Amino acid sequence: MSAEPRINDRIRVPEVRLVGPSGEQVGIVPLAKALELAQEYDLDLVEVAANARPPVCKLMDYGKFKYESAMKAREARKNQAHTVIKEMKLRPKIDPHDYDTKKGHVVRFLKQGDKVKITIMFRGREQSRPELGFRLLQRLASDVEDLGFIESNPKQDGRNMIMVLGPHKKKTEAMAEAREAQAARKADAKANPGRSQNSAEGEEHSEEAPAEAPAEANAEA
Repeated sequence: MSAEPRINDRIRVPEVRLVGPSGEQVGIVPLAKALELAQEYDLDLVEVAANARPPVCKLMDYGKFKYESAMKAREARKNQAHTVIKEMKLRPKIDPHDYDTKKGHVVRFLKQGDKVKITIMFRGREQSRPELGFRLLQRLASDVEDLGFIESNPKQDGRNMIMVLGPHKKKTEAMAEAREAQAARKADAKANPGRSQNSAEGEEHSEEAPAEAPAEANAEA
């Protein structure tokens, strides 16, 4: 069955409860009278509540109504937030540099409003030291507590230990902030078109005096 409402001559009832173009209640009128009013206003008679007794119809520009409804649906799909779970894998004896790199990825994911599944991978005799993985997960959760929270506590899953972090910020909020930041950057670039050019000219001037560089290097040496 079509989801389209019945309009104009497709409405097959003896009378309707009519709503005017501005939302005012006209009352129950014969269908012929409602169609006559629609012609006078150069509008369509649209059945908006078919199951009512009598059905409720409204005078409106149906083509404009369909267009605006389609635009609203498009905007809603654009802003729709899809739950995304990112995954980050760590070793229980991870070195500090790798830990900082992995933590940086987790921070980025949480800022984007995504959940993060943290997996600690145990190998060999490491499986007998689950407390190493637990402490690492607790440390990571503490380091990013301003951005996320422990949604699923650490638990052993075979040779792995898993924890899920949830973002404090909703996905829709993160998307909105990202769009605002992008718009701000575009506005700044438009308002200051010579900034990048000045930066480039500054770099050119700095390259005009290569003779001073060895002297500075000798002084540092």
